[in-house]
Formats: sequence, structure tokens, C-alpha cells
Amino acid sequence: MTEKQQVSGSYWLQTAPDGRHAALTDDLDVDVAVIGGGIAGLCTAWELTRAGRSVAVLEAGRIAAGVTGHTTAKVTALHSLVYDKLRRTRGAEGARLYARSQSEAIEHTADVVAELGIDCEWERRSAYTYVRDEGRVEELRAEARAAREAGLPASFVTETGLPFPVAGAVEVADQAQFHPRKYLLALAGDLIARGGRIHEDTTVLGLEEGAPCRLSTATGATVTARDVVVATHYPVFDRALLFTRLSPRRELVVAGPLPADRDPHGMYITPDENTRSVRTAPYGEDGTRRLLVITGEHFTPGTGDTRARFDRLSDWARRYFPEVELTHFWATQDNDPTDTVPLVGPLHPGARHAYVATGFGGWGMSGGMMAGRLLTAQITGEECAWSGLYDPRRLAPAVREAGTFLKHQAQVAGHFVGDRLRPSPPVEALPPGEGAVVRAGGGRVAVYRTDDGSLHAVSARCTHMGCLVDFNAAERAWECPCHGSRFGTDGTVLQGPATRPLERRHI
Repeated sequence: MTEKQQVSGSYWLQTAPDGRHAALTDDLDVDVAVIGGGIAGLCTAWELTRAGRSVAVLEAGRIAAGVTGHTTAKVTALHSLVYDKLRRTRGAEGARLYARSQSEAIEHTADVVAELGIDCEWERRSAYTYVRDEGRVEELRAEARAAREAGLPASFVTETGLPFPVAGAVEVADQAQFHPRKYLLALAGDLIARGGRIHEDTTVLGLEEGAPCRLSTATGATVTARDVVVATHYPVFDRALLFTRLSPRRELVVAGPLPADRDPHGMYITPDENTRSVRTAPYGEDGTRRLLVITGEHFTPGTGDTRARFDRLSDWARRYFPEVELTHFWATQDNDPTDTVPLVGPLHPGARHAYVATGFGGWGMSGGMMAGRLLTAQITGEECAWSGLYDPRRLAPAVREAGTFLKHQAQVAGHFVGDRLRPSPPVEALPPGEGAVVRAGGGRVAVYRTDDGSLHAVSARCTHMGCLVDFNAAERAWECPCHGSRFGTDGTVLQGPATRPLERRHI
């Protein structure tokens, strides 16, 4: 990865307003406290406010700036190759409920955009799942049939707008894409206008369930709420051991302007080539260019050479879109549920007033919108046809897909034990801008050398469950391969489930 290609940050964050919300410093009493200010948290809070509840959103960083601020922002019910699998594991009715819940979330969001007059670059596009391998064509045909039987306007096609031939693709028309941060900031503004509250830089450290529930925060304030929603992407409170059913996945993004006449006119994804996702967005004022957004090279956080992955993705973008000028490089992170379907509902079997939304598997836009409506229905006592499908307390689907669960647990155990056996490089050999886990003082220390040559040393044990972190050189961050927590070079928490920083060390 060249100097010019250093991680630049999300295009969505750089092209939306940067208003801030004050941290919570005084005790607060509300009907519902929502932990997490991404799309699931803000959609839930907004829906609840519209339902007449007093709501406070508590965000450890900035709203719409975490996973949601780094997404590709495709709003579609076509989720790669999911419907044929759902038909086999959840039955025809389960597949229909999945398609209906996702589709209704999209149309509801379109209505919100129109109702509030939100300028968020909302565009209708066809969504495609494609393959280039002739050997996978029957798999695509089966997916098209399953998606169509589930209620989507799906068809199998062999022609697309991509600049290369495909063996086959599933197409679902009239899906959507948008600017995620512009949408959510508008939603946040309307939430506040309706009496809701948003507090950034407010890390929630403790949850005491009861009637009411109580939350403790790093700012020292206590929040009392009848109901609590944990919408932190990866649950910071995990009383149902949901971490055993979630697998973190990091994915890279490259983007840049492209002549408008080279627009592939659609939203594309393939399960091949370590995944590749392609779409464009409005760019500039004169309409002569579009922003090309390409993702891929997915990997477990804290594993492998991220710079080499950026190079591969950049090379792929330039090979098929030679006119593109890549200007933005960033990464996003998702959690894959071991049994395919997101976990949205009561936090654990005994929960009465605590709820969770997690495990969107890379489809957090429609999934987060769906979660907002589902959780609002559950909290306000309304019926929702797909509550059972997404219920985190479900057991039968998890048992049916036990192989995926066991594979994930084996990988976590392998990191927990195997990473402690890695050889330790000498600190003096560490070049500027690099980091490594070394042995020091009888333990493992994560050491980073700054560009000016000074050293920063922190504990290498993730504060979530004790796995050892590893260094992501492209993004200059420490990452936990077990559950996806990420830390700055000084140990500060960048992404949960960890809520406490890595402890400082001397070396």
C-alpha cells in the first residue's frame, strides 16, 4: 500500500455535517435508553419517540460514525445467497418473513425520507448477486427461485451493467442506496425536535436490569429507564453468551470518482474472489461523475496483512474500472450470526425490559431499519409477525447450524491459545509506523513505534475476554481476532465489545 493509498477515512463521514451532542453529565430518567448511535440504535430511538416514549441515545463516540459511517450503504432485501438457505433451514414461511420484514423496512424508510424531506441521495437501483464461475450457475438459479418464492421480484439474468461478463446473477429491482450519515443526522434532528435526547462521548459501563433498569456511565451519570436497548453492533452486555454466536468480519473499501458514462447502474455483490461489492453514488455538482464504491477482501480482525489486501482490492478496481481515480480508502466491520439470521429482541431468556439488536451479517442498513420497527413493536406491546424469526433466544436454528457454531468456537480457541505461542520480534527492529506484540516482564505487550521513532506500549490482552490483539498496519490499530474489539495505538477503545482501554505498559 503506497503513501498515496494510506487509509483516508470514510467518504460518508467527510461529506456530511459534523455537529456534536454533549456528553451526559447528570442523572437522567427516561422511558427507554438506547445504547449505540448507529442505524439500529437511531432508528429504534426515532420510532419509539414517534410512539410517544421519552428516549435517550447514549453513544460512546459520535452518532452515525461507527460501523454505519463506514458501510457501503446498500438498502436491499437481496442479501447475497440467503434465501435458498433460509428455505432449507427455516422453511418457506421463514424465508417469506425474512423477505417481507426487510422489504417493508426499505419502503418504510423511503416514506420517512419523503415525509421529512431528507436530502440523503436516496436512489432506486436494482440489486444483483452474481458469479463468474459457470460451476455456480445452478446455485444462482436456486437462489432466484427461493427469493421469488419468498416474495421478492427476483429473476435469474446473464446480462448486467458490469464491465465484464458474468455466468449468472440474481436481480431484484427497485431496491435503494443512500448517504447513510446524511440520513441518520436528519433522523437525529427530528428525534430531538420530538423531545428525544442524544448524548455522545458517553460510554455505558454497567446495566442493572429491573423495574426500572439502571445504567452506569463512564461520565459518572446514572440513567434510569423502564426499557433498555443494546444496539452497539456487538453487544457490550452479553448475558446470553451471544458472543459465541457471532463471528466478526472486517472488510476493506476503496472509492473514487468515475466518469458517469462508466456507471454500472446497479448494486452488485459476489461471494467469489473473497467477496466483491460494487455500487456508485452521486459525486460533484455537474453530474459528469459518480463515486465508485468497491468493497471486498474480508478477513477476521487482527489477522494477516491489511496493506496487501488494500493493494489487491485497488488493483481489482483499476483493472475493471480503469478510468477511476481512487481517492478514499477505509474499512468496515460486521458480525455474522452462526445461524444466518440477525438477533433482534429480548437480550436473554429472562429479560423483561432489556433488548438487543446485532448480527446483521453485512446487511445492517435494511437490518437496522427492520430492527427499529421490530423493537418498537415489542416495547410498545404491538404484534410483529417476524418476532420469532429474529428472536435471540431461539435454539432450534442454532442447533441445526451447529457446525458453523463449532467452527467459530474452534477459531476463537485457536486464537486464544495459539496467539500466545507466536514468536516475539525484537523491539529494536520495529520500524516507524509499525506495531508488534512482544514478550516483556513475563507477559505480552503491544508495542507501536511512531513515525518520529518513539514507542507506545500497552497490554496485549483485549479487555473484553483476554485474547491477544494484533496490529493492523494499514489502519494503525490493535485488533482482537476473537470478538472484533479494536483499539488505538495508545490503547483507547475504537470499537467494542470492549469498553475499557488497553492498559499502559512500560518497556
